[in-house]
Amino acid sequence: MKSDKKLSFSATSKVVAAYIVFLLLQGLKYVSLTSMKRLIYPGCLLFFLTLDLANAMALPNCPSNGSAYWNNCQGTYTNANGNKYVGEWRDDKWHGQGSRNFANGDKYIGEFKNGKKHGHGVYTYVNGNKYIGDFKNDKRHGQGIFTYASGDQYLGEFKKRRANGQGTYTHANGDKYAGEFKDDLMHGQGTFTKANGDIYVGEWKNGKP
Repeated sequence: MKSDKKLSFSATSKVVAAYIVFLLLQGLKYVSLTSMKRLIYPGCLLFFLTLDLANAMALPNCPSNGSAYWNNCQGTYTNANGNKYVGEWRDDKWHGQGSRNFANGDKYIGEFKNGKKHGHGVYTYVNGNKYIGDFKNDKRHGQGIFTYASGDQYLGEFKKRRANGQGTYTHANGDKYAGEFKDDLMHGQGTFTKANGDIYVGEWKNGKP
């Protein structure tokens, strides 16, 4: 509801600045945890997100009246459930660069379109999982990296939240699969390399060779 919208330029600027630092630290983390090949996509993504967020700070404040129409401005909105949005608005909707802090502890920073996560972003789950990549209509969709709290990691294509298309899944124990995926399962042509050096090359169906 509009009555829940609050203007806080200082809070907005501080959050944006804090996330810029956060993104830079994440970039440094990927330098040490991933190969240079894997660094190319997340590194570029984090770089451009940082630039976009810096530009967002130049937008004017949204009207102090919470019932006013918010357009081409920056402001803060907190709903009754405790979820908070800080960032850009267009046509009274989240649109542009922003961040969402959810009451359950999840966090998202990145691009929005018409009130939904859409574009490039970073989603951090309270359980320790993290996704860096493309979103479409509030869902993981496009290229991205999903890192599990267990240490497992998937790098590749997503469609409607799930791994679909070409990708590489690296297990914490060193096992690795590179090939085709369908609905989060190995499906199609692929190569599975075990940590001990054993290799299987062939076709997979519903996660099984």
